[in-house]
Amino acid sequence: MTFAATILTLYPEMFPGPLGVSLAGRALERGDWSCETVQIRDFAYDKHRTVDDTPAGGGAGMVLKADVLGPAVESVGTGRPILAMTPRGKPISQERIREIAEGPGVAILCGRFEGFDERIFEAHPQIEEVSLADIVLSGGETAALAILDACIRLLPGVMGAPDSGVEESYENGLIEYPQYTRPQEWEGRTIPEVLRSGDHAKIAAWRKARSEDDTRLRRPDLWERYSDARDRSASGARRKD
Repeated sequence: MTFAATILTLYPEMFPGPLGVSLAGRALERGDWSCETVQIRDFAYDKHRTVDDTPAGGGAGMVLKADVLGPAVESVGTGRPILAMTPRGKPISQERIREIAEGPGVAILCGRFEGFDERIFEAHPQIEEVSLADIVLSGGETAALAILDACIRLLPGVMGAPDSGVEESYENGLIEYPQYTRPQEWEGRTIPEVLRSGDHAKIAAWRKARSEDDTRLRRPDLWERYSDARDRSASGARRKD
């Protein structure tokens, strides 16, 4: 089954962009996924093809019009998640990325200017308001590329090794352990001895400990969620005993 990606945008020329090269590009050529763009401006109804207007109540910038966005969204049909890229949205997670990658595809609505007329979400509650991170971009297109890349690399056969998408940051609630490769020594720094030991149990234990330590120090928000989940799991196991 082909993973079908549809991007609703004012700048269709931005796609597939970097997704047309490397692993994603080869997967596109094989037909593992498809990339369709929808020009939002095509749904404007006046002679100037207007897609935005000034904010109600005043303020800087322009707002994308609900009466243009509505028919654009309706044109993509149903059966796939529809994401709207906006800094007001819920930060997307690796768990949600994996859910999307396991489905038939995704449609992504790319914001511009001051964002969307809120009534588009009231009229179409199936739209998920999503953000990439706590940053503000010029438009949703670059965020959409990142989300598509995250999905495409999880499609069967794209990365090659089956474990490539499992032992990574966020897949188990932690950031990934540090990686090393040859040469064994570089500028006086050596690969940790445990990784050269050949003892797979010790290596696994070292990697788990480093993932936990680095997550605790670098991402206390992730560490708190991971610790809570671990404590709940341990508590449930004790109750069963």
